Amino acid sequence: MKTIRKIFAVGYSSITILFFGCALALIVFAVFELWNGVNPSADLAVRERFNAILESIGLLTIAVAALELGQTILEEEVLREAHMSAPTRVRRFLSRFMVVIVVSLSVEALIAIFQFVHDDPAQLPRAAMVGVAAAVLLAAWALFVKLNRSAEELEPEAMEQAKQEDHKVE
Repeated sequence: MKTIRKIFAVGYSSITILFFGCALALIVFAVFELWNGVNPSADLAVRERFNAILESIGLLTIAVAALELGQTILEEEVLREAHMSAPTRVRRFLSRFMVVIVVSLSVEALIAIFQFVHDDPAQLPRAAMVGVAAAVLLAAWALFVKLNRSAEELEPEAMEQAKQEDHKVE
């Protein structure tokens, strides 16, 4: 069983490294887009500069999501060697994941709305649907946390153990 856990730890570590690599690549792309938007020697209209800066923000948002997901996997699956049977751990893992997704979708919706309001207003309903999806996910997550709370109260030692592990990881 220990060998299998080590294999999984290597797999999770590899995924974490790949998330980090993807995030770095996205950051580099965001820098290029930002430079494209603010480069004083470029012959671009203000609208094109604005779009380049918005694209940079979108790339950075996805980079943050990739970094956060990599960090979550590293902390929850490698450093803690977490077993997802305890309701506390499931809620923590899902909560960290949902924060990244909801914030990323919200930022993407905002960027899309800024772009479409000037370029193609007919696309605004599609951008709004991304915002609605973020809101629905947030509401579903809140419901999950509320309903899961009673399961946590059945295992108060699991919450205490999770808090102790937080100090070890830091």
